[in-house]
Amino acid sequence: MKTRNKVQTAAAGLAVLLALSACGGTANSDPAAGGSKTSNTADISEGVQPDEAAVKLLPQSFKDKGELTVAMDLHYPPTTFLADDNVTPIGLNPDIARLVAKKLGLKLKFENTAFDTIIPGIDGGRYDFTATTMSPTAERLKVLDMVDYLNTGVSVAVAAGNPLKISNDDMCGKNIAVTKGSNAQLKHLPNISEWTCTSKGKPAINGVTLPNVQEALTQLASKRIDGVFYDTPALVWADQQQPNTFTVLTPQVDTRSDHTVAIGLKKGSPLSPALQAATQSVLDSPEYKKSLDNWGLDGLAITDAKLN
Repeated sequence: MKTRNKVQTAAAGLAVLLALSACGGTANSDPAAGGSKTSNTADISEGVQPDEAAVKLLPQSFKDKGELTVAMDLHYPPTTFLADDNVTPIGLNPDIARLVAKKLGLKLKFENTAFDTIIPGIDGGRYDFTATTMSPTAERLKVLDMVDYLNTGVSVAVAAGNPLKISNDDMCGKNIAVTKGSNAQLKHLPNISEWTCTSKGKPAINGVTLPNVQEALTQLASKRIDGVFYDTPALVWADQQQPNTFTVLTPQVDTRSDHTVAIGLKKGSPLSPALQAATQSVLDSPEYKKSLDNWGLDGLAITDAKLN
């Protein structure tokens, strides 16, 4: 599958974030009217009414509390990051979380936390759910209920022009960054290293674990690593924002697995049926398509909020 050219324009890497901050723009500006997407703090769920069928499934304890807490690592544009004000969560995932909460008639509280601490936090009861581009793997499904809401893929970004001639099938011996706690770190890169390198007598891929994709792209730009293995939309978004700095290899990397991503909440949670119903209501809504279009992700929609 070729990388979509429509995934475009936003922040990634320290230099890119600084450049975006310098762009200015007015809060709540309309990107279609020329305002910066990263300065647009408008709430996509404004005016959305609760879904009665989903609300009926809501446990009384949540009705009494009146609020959901969502955990996100807000360092992953274009799906999950902070606006220019460095306060407001923006991107597809904050949009989805706001819409789900509104469908349940609840307020929403964001908790910005490192990706690899989200699952322990949910399991320990600190957060009610997460919408943070997390795949429903067998390991995660041991401790989480997960509700599908998006389809995506992974790619490799290299220095502009690919001077090291890296390919999806030949990253052997190269320093390739992955983010801590991600499927890329825990599963995909080790598998690809075995399939394409060590099983053929070549040196293994050296996976360099970094805290987030912004740090990875910063290190790539400064030539401290050879490539970044991450979600395709975020890499193409960064490439479009800072031209002639990165090259995103095509096609996407074949990891021999699907790339559905899902909302996660505690295994067996009484909230799961209501959250699934609310998510399905979101997928059926015009706001879902609007959010995907706004963040350049319109080819990644799904129609079934499957409870894994």
